[in-house]
Amino acid sequence: MINVILFEPEIPPNTGNIIRLCANTGAGLHLVEPLGFDLDDAKLRRAGLDYHESARLHRHASLADCLAFLGQPRLFAFSARAGHRFDSVAYAHNDALLFGPETRGLPEAVMAGIEPAHRLQLPMRPGQRSLNLSNAVAVAVFEAWRQSGYDGAQTHD
Repeated sequence: MINVILFEPEIPPNTGNIIRLCANTGAGLHLVEPLGFDLDDAKLRRAGLDYHESARLHRHASLADCLAFLGQPRLFAFSARAGHRFDSVAYAHNDALLFGPETRGLPEAVMAGIEPAHRLQLPMRPGQRSLNLSNAVAVAVFEAWRQSGYDGAQTHD
């Protein structure tokens, strides 16, 4: 399945929601330090409910450490400033989806290291700045999962 990388996340409830999303979709979650909160933060725990134990959560000292841990995956960076739509990509097993901090997005230095065709955006109406981080991650993860036929999902008749 897809891996989600949060680069220097700042807001505990967003990360808690993403923990819950990853537990429910099978996506791996990787947090790149520094974090703007403690992993024991009550708001993070509340947003993630009891899904913390079933999420594949890893913490990394740097983005380079994270990518090495993942075996140098194909990396897609999400930014409101990117030029390619997220749904124009054919995602593959073990791709990594990179998202920046809520208040500032991915730094230019990080974006510069990403292949231009792998810099993705979610469409928005004109004049809008950004989506909530946990919503953006959910849209991207579900598109990647949809493309895999919702591999591993439980179906209800």
